[in-house]
Amino acid sequence: MSDFLLQPLHYDFMLRALAASVMVAIVCAVIGTYIVLRGMAFFGDALAHTILPGVAVGYLLSGSDRGALFWWALGTSVLASLGIGAVSKRGGIKEDTAIGIIFAGMFALGIALISTVRSYAVDLTHFLFGDVLGVSNGDLIRTGLFAALILLLVFLFYKELLAISFDSTLAVTLRLPVNALNNLLLVLIAVTVAITMQAVGVALMVAMLITPPATASLLTKRLPVMMGLAAIFGAASAILGLYFSYYTNIASGAAIVLTATAFFIITLLTQKK
Repeated sequence: MSDFLLQPLHYDFMLRALAASVMVAIVCAVIGTYIVLRGMAFFGDALAHTILPGVAVGYLLSGSDRGALFWWALGTSVLASLGIGAVSKRGGIKEDTAIGIIFAGMFALGIALISTVRSYAVDLTHFLFGDVLGVSNGDLIRTGLFAALILLLVFLFYKELLAISFDSTLAVTLRLPVNALNNLLLVLIAVTVAITMQAVGVALMVAMLITPPATASLLTKRLPVMMGLAAIFGAASAILGLYFSYYTNIASGAAIVLTATAFFIITLLTQKK
């Protein structure tokens, strides 16, 4: 058993992958709790796909430089999240309609840009399916800094974000800056999406935002406890998923998401009716 646990830790790339995956899983769990509470799963999925144009532009300008791809993805994600919020407020249309419009337009733009590059199918595979085993020391530091910033902002604005998530009318009555707080939450989701991209990729990103918090919601309705349990489920999924990937030679992002899904199914089946 000790050899089973310790053998993967002999490799530096596995240590970096474990550290990055756990950090990303915890941040996704915390931010994903708000997404689950507010019924914003479609927003998270759409935002994961709207970063495609940013990645395409970064690739066209800088090649497969991971740092450049990250910054372009981050910028695009933040702009798309604020754009969705602006369209839904100023356009007088429902939020899900605004999400659909921005999602479709941005995704189509990304496909159009990527289709101009003949080698995109190979070079951008990690963007679609993740490449956490390829995390460098620079990637790890950047992920850690952004993860710490996100968690700090959630801690500082915990009560305010709680108010707008459970009762926006009460938040207005308390004279909280609801629009600014909503935009803050959208930006936090956008940054989380950007730092999660390398771990599990666009195709599986929404699962890390939704599945661990959804699992926690089956066990408790108290937000702090839900966040803590979601973080535990997320971190456990990251660690067990990477070990599963290492020993079965399957994609690491898929292994992490499958583990998180298994936790959800087991929790769901063991709940009393």
